[in-house]
Amino acid sequence: MGMTRAISITEAIAALPGTFQPKDLVTVNQAIVRVARLEGEFPWHQHDEDELFVVPRHTQHRPVAESTAHTLLLERPETLQYGNDQR
Repeated sequence: MGMTRAISITEAIAALPGTFQPKDLVTVNQAIVRVARLEGEFPWHQHDEDELFVVPRHTQHRPVAESTAHTLLLERPETLQYGNDQR
């Protein structure tokens, strides 16, 4: 078993390049843990898979943040940021 290093979520958020540009932190059990900065409206989209906690697969949705917010995402590597319509 290899050594792992601690990841500071606060530092990862501070290093984000911009709004709606997620950063991958670690892969765990075939899932990627990502952080992202949200601000304003993201385009409407849908995914072929469920999103953690709130969005069932094939449901049109878009994040909207009236002020800067941050999110922690747990997604499969093949999850497309703008949904499956971007293929």
